[in-house]
Formats: sequence, structure tokens, C-alpha cells
Amino acid sequence: MKEQIESQNTEKNLFLKNLLQGIEVEYESIGNLITRVREKGKQDDKIKTVYSVSNLLGLVKAEDFRKNTIHSSNTSNYTIVKQGMFAYNPARLNIGSIGYFKNDLSGLVSPMYVVFKIDKNRILKEYLYLFIKSKYCINKINSLTESGARFRFDFERWGLINIPLPPIPVQKEIVRILDKFTKHKAELIAELTARKQQYIYYREQLFSFEESEVDWKSLNEIGEFQRGKRFVRTDLISQGVPTIHYGEMYTHYGTWAAETKSFVSEELVKNKNLRVAEKGDVIIVAAGETIEDLGKGTAWLGNEGVVIHDACFSFRSPLHPKYVAYFTRTRQYHDQIRKHISSGKISAINSKGLSKVIIPVPSKDEQERIITILDKFDILTTSISEGLPKEIELRKKQYEYYRDLLLTFPKDNIEE
Repeated sequence: MKEQIESQNTEKNLFLKNLLQGIEVEYESIGNLITRVREKGKQDDKIKTVYSVSNLLGLVKAEDFRKNTIHSSNTSNYTIVKQGMFAYNPARLNIGSIGYFKNDLSGLVSPMYVVFKIDKNRILKEYLYLFIKSKYCINKINSLTESGARFRFDFERWGLINIPLPPIPVQKEIVRILDKFTKHKAELIAELTARKQQYIYYREQLFSFEESEVDWKSLNEIGEFQRGKRFVRTDLISQGVPTIHYGEMYTHYGTWAAETKSFVSEELVKNKNLRVAEKGDVIIVAAGETIEDLGKGTAWLGNEGVVIHDACFSFRSPLHPKYVAYFTRTRQYHDQIRKHISSGKISAINSKGLSKVIIPVPSKDEQERIITILDKFDILTTSISEGLPKEIELRKKQYEYYRDLLLTFPKDNIEE
């Protein structure tokens, strides 16, 4: 696999070298290639659809971008955007908030956005978009902001950025090459989405035993809970006693873990008498902003104990810890704990509520079988070192590398 990728990279580098060799490239100010558009909605009251600009998706319908409609009911002052035109957020261009309009029917954008059209005889919209999203251009955009000032990129500043401007056929070829990378990444993302749905389906099925097939017991019958003790984020350090803060349960930890992201000092553990989960315990997060993720567990498989936050419980039982952790991600588990969750600014559940959860208790062999199946799905859909997420990240980096290579050309730099 590695040799195949290296061979493909060599072929691509050779092709790119041949594509760019000997091409005389002029460098033009972007400001000379674009014209600002100020046509307002009141000039055409038939246009009703409002669009927003996303740094990830470009121009999208406002109703799709936000769950709740946030634009004004009076759109007479909104700017009309037509096919091929660009719109960007001058306060967020530095993070890539720009897109070009792809629809045949015109739309509207908020007056907070800047709209412009391009000189179609000299530059392709796709080529310009790729350049603006490149590392070089984003860095240039950031450098044009005065130190200490709040970021804002006014239309006039486009005149300060030069773009390599090869012939249109070369622009088309560059776009075609990069589109292939984008298409492949999109295919991988679609596959990842499908695999995640498959993962959820099998997880639900594997825990759907008939009543007579296995014993059904409450967590309180088969194990015991221990609540962690309070410490704050400022207590976290880069080395020391392994520690899990409850917030990291949402952002960093999955079904199991053997190492921690954070640590606290031994002195803090002693002074505050912090509580420790041992190898084989399941750490369950008991507080958070979203009810959906509350109660998820992570099997701790590290060789030493781990300090846990007071918004977490450790659960110890004869069951395999990964079996319990997978169960805490099922619908039947969350349906049971939902009625015991107290809602407010922060939702929470206590050990009394968790202890009432009924869990199927199959044989150890059956637990191992379920874990083996779900481990494969877990690696495929979540692992950044082995699964599809790793492949997607590699494709993203590959795309960014070739994008920047193709848009700088064989010249030392593209400064004036």
C-alpha cells in the first residue's frame, strides 16, 4: 500500500512538473480581475431565497446553514448574487468564509457580505476560489490586517494580493486535478457515513437479546459506582498523574483508553484526596450541555489508575469493561437514563439514576464476541491511526499540498 502511494505521488509530481515547465505566467492583482456588485433585492422583488457564507461549505441556503432563520424578513437591502459571483464575509475571510454562487436562479445575501464578479475572459471562478483558499492567500489576507485591529478585509484590499495567472487551459487543468482529490475525499466521507450507520445498526442488534436468552440485571446489582472529586482545568499539566476531565470525555475519548491527554500533580491528588479509577473500570460522564451524549462510558485499560473529575463516575463490575462501554452507546441505555437526567444550563445524572439501568448479562464468551465485532467497526469509523478518518485526513493533506504546489508555479514566490 505504501509503495503504491509513493508510486502514485511520483507520477503526479512528474505530471505537474511537465504541466508547469516552460509556461510563462503573469502575476496580476486580484483587484484587477474582479468588480464589486451592489445590486439590491429591491431592484428585483421576485428573488426570495437567502444564502449564507460558510467557511466549509461556501454559499449555502440560509435555512440549511442554520436551524432557525436568522435573516431579516425585509430583504430589500440584501445584495443580489448571480451564477458565478462570489460572496464573502469581510470579518471572517481569514478563516475561509467565501464561496461562489453555483445556482441558475439568483439569490440574496445579507448586506454584511461583500459580493463581486470576475473577469471571465481572464480567470476561472474555480481557479480563483482555489487560490483564495490556499495557504499562501490566507496568510497574505492575515498579513494585511493591522496589528491589534479587529479583522476586516474590505473589498479594496484585493488589489494588494497578486495571483499567478496562467492561460485558461492551464487553469482548467489545475482545477481538474484538484477536483479529483476532492471527489476521492468526498467518496471516503460518504463511505464513512455509511459505515457509521452500519456500526450503529449492528451495535443495537448485538445488545437486543430476548428476555429468556440472558440474565437482565441493574447496574447496581452487578457493580458499584464511585464519583470523582472536583478539580479545575487550570490544575491540568503536561506530565504527572494520568487524569480525565469530564469535558475531555466529549472531545477526546471513545469506547476505551489506555493513556490520558491530561495530568495533575501528585501533590494535588494528595491534598484534595482525588479519586482514581483502576484498570477495568468504566468511566461514565455524568454532566454536559447535551442530553444525547450524557452517560457515555469509556473503558479504562491503562496499567495505572486514572484520576477522574467530579462530573464523572467510575463503574466497576465483573462484566468486560468494553462490553459495558459499548452498551452505554446504545439507544436502549439512553432511553433508560433519559428519565433520570436533570435538565438546566448543564444536564446531569447521579449514581442513583445510573444504578437503575438494566443491562443484558450474557456469558463471557458472548461478551467477547460482541466486543470483537464492534471493535472492528470502531477502528474503521473512529480511529485516526488505522481507519477511514486517517485515510480522509491523509487525502486532505495531499490535496492541500498539491493545491499549494499548483497555485505557486515554478517561481521563488508570488510577491510583487
